[in-house]
Amino acid sequence: MGETSFSQIQKLGNLFAPSQLEVFDMPNKNIKLVKDFLDRELKPKDKGTEVGSDNYINKSSHFFIRAKALQKESFLPSLTDESRIPISPHSYVEQNLKKGDLLISKDSNIGEIIILDKDYPNHMVSGAIYKLPITKMKYYFLAFLKSRFFKNQLNLLVPKGSTIRHAKTLFLDCKIPIPTQKDKEEIIDLIEVLTKSIINKELEIEAKTKIIDEIINKELIENQKDKTFNFSEPTYSNINSTGRLDTGMYNQDYSKIKFLIENYKYGKSTLEELEYKISRGQNLQISNIGKSIYSDDYKQGFYKLILSKNFTTNMTFGNEIYLGNLNKLKVIEKGDIIFSCRGDLGRVIVFCDDLDNTITNIDNVHIKSKGQDIIHKVFVGCFLNFLRKLNFLSLISITGSGADSFTKYHFDLLEFPNFKDSIQKEITKIYHNPINYENPKNLNSFLNTDSKWNNSVGIFELNESIKKFRRKLDRLLSMITNDEKINISSEIQIIKVEE
Repeated sequence: MGETSFSQIQKLGNLFAPSQLEVFDMPNKNIKLVKDFLDRELKPKDKGTEVGSDNYINKSSHFFIRAKALQKESFLPSLTDESRIPISPHSYVEQNLKKGDLLISKDSNIGEIIILDKDYPNHMVSGAIYKLPITKMKYYFLAFLKSRFFKNQLNLLVPKGSTIRHAKTLFLDCKIPIPTQKDKEEIIDLIEVLTKSIINKELEIEAKTKIIDEIINKELIENQKDKTFNFSEPTYSNINSTGRLDTGMYNQDYSKIKFLIENYKYGKSTLEELEYKISRGQNLQISNIGKSIYSDDYKQGFYKLILSKNFTTNMTFGNEIYLGNLNKLKVIEKGDIIFSCRGDLGRVIVFCDDLDNTITNIDNVHIKSKGQDIIHKVFVGCFLNFLRKLNFLSLISITGSGADSFTKYHFDLLEFPNFKDSIQKEITKIYHNPINYENPKNLNSFLNTDSKWNNSVGIFELNESIKKFRRKLDRLLSMITNDEKINISSEIQIIKVEE
């Protein structure tokens, strides 16, 4: 941190709050501002438009993308029912969203940035989002804006304490360092190649998740008994046996999905019948485990903590934090299915490898079985994710405090089709298929070699690779910021990245 100038105080409206007067003083003085990377000045037309909730409808050919679609776990948009809203075509404003466009949030989750993976016709973004006009060094720029280095700067520029923080265009004044050593162009290329590699892995995960869903759907549809689905309104006995009025279990969509499972010709089973047991994640309250120390950075002896807010819709997870506590806490074991019971209901991960001191919190459950192998556990996890996407889990959940939640009672209502071993193996191979990583020979062959590996491995391995690549990227960005020498040839050896 450096000294504060009088002009800076004036620029902040004569604000003397210490948090707003801190400034970054980085060793690398070869810097550009965010605005220097843009092809032209940012204009009002680059900002999205609000349509108002009155224009939200259930189904439409036109969509409104909210700032929630920009998440720190991903370089790509996270499009869910909450982040992409169907709107009335009459309220739509054309924004020409194209593959490769960079979108940045100026409000709420300020500074979050993503790159569009394809063209998005009939989609518009909210007034909290800017589309940045940039073509040169785009992936180098994206890497830095996705880093903690950029977020820390922005946090100093934007006043804290308000319910919703507004960055306006202050992000344009954040600094991005440029390498100073002779082979700086190669270093920039390395950063861009690593960034593109991470994006390619995210795309591969998305594609493989869709394949799993297609396999499950095809198997269910093509193996039905002769019985035909007929929907009828709930009777008094139905309501009496369910014991609830506040449920979507009388919904036609729910009934149709339930019928497909119960009418599957090879039968179905409950989790209990499949010998699975359910237990809550670790209670982290002081009253339960005493005081804890939290850290964003790795600390020796700390637990690695994964929270449901960092779970993705593709059965992966992003950022981790670290928790120091003297007690022996409940850890995640190989084969555990971790299921989010609150907030992001139904997001699920199957942990296919041995873990080191990793925990989750009480908002999630461990689904465990001593009798089932990893193939069946992956199938159960993938089928839960399939049900979540169909909104089946939400329809039977309890809605309180504005969020859906699941209890032991709800798990008792779930049934799983008895898929043949061959189908379960096919699904598992797409989610979990470890193959040794072959290091690229040079920077030019990096993406090609990496892509071949991406195609072969499972979703779980791709996610582990993303986390490894992002740690490496963060370290290289830190070295550039601190003006440290980078050895290109050694940095290409990805498998040597420290865990």
